[in-house]
This record gives sequence, structure tokens and C-alpha cells, in this order.
Amino acid sequence: MHGYQIMQELAERTNGAWQPSPGSVYPALQQLADERLISSKDQDGRKIFQLTDEGRTVTSEAEKGIPPWERLAANAGSVDLRQTVSSVASAAKQVATNGTPKQVETADEILTEARKRLYQLLAE
Repeated sequence: MHGYQIMQELAERTNGAWQPSPGSVYPALQQLADERLISSKDQDGRKIFQLTDEGRTVTSEAEKGIPPWERLAANAGSVDLRQTVSSVASAAKQVATNGTPKQVETADEILTEARKRLYQLLAE
């Protein structure tokens, strides 16, 4: 598939819960290529990506669990974290733009603590 097809496939597999942008897909594809998990070739003016033998080995191991798009689609109906993150980002931007230096410092502490707590949640 080429990058746009990959974005469409991810959106379809998650029932629209995840609609990745080129800014997230293409760096991920470059990282996978750097790790030699995918290769690319030009076809009709587009870069087509495919798994390498090493990439197939890694994916066969990963297929033993629940695919991430199924986990995302299953959780999509309960809470829309994307909307919450977007709202938090908007509030943080307002503080960064209009807040006092002390407010900006406090906002940084709040966001740092939230990030740590989210990773702790996954570690449980």
C-alpha cells in the first residue's frame, strides 16, 4: 500500500476512531524502514510499502494478541480521549499565550504530572 491507502485502512479498521494524518503515518513508515521491517518501491509515481521478511516475522508474533485497531475500535464508544486531549491542548495553548510566567510554570507541572500518571496507568 502507499501512505494514503494505509491511512484509509487504519480509519476503516477502527471504524473512524483513528484517522491518522500524513504527519503521523509517514514518520512511522520511515522508522519502520530504518528498522528494516518494511521496504518501498516506486510504482506509478507513488511509494508503495511492503513488509520485509523480518517485518513478517515481527507481525506474526504481534498477531498473537488483539490487533491495536480492534482495541481502539472497542474503546471508541466509551470515551473519546481524542476530544479530551484536544480540549486540554487548547487550554494549554491559552495558558501559554495569555498566562503569567507563574501560570505557565504551573500548567507545565500539571501536564507533566498527567503524563506520568497515564504511563503509570498502563504499567499497572
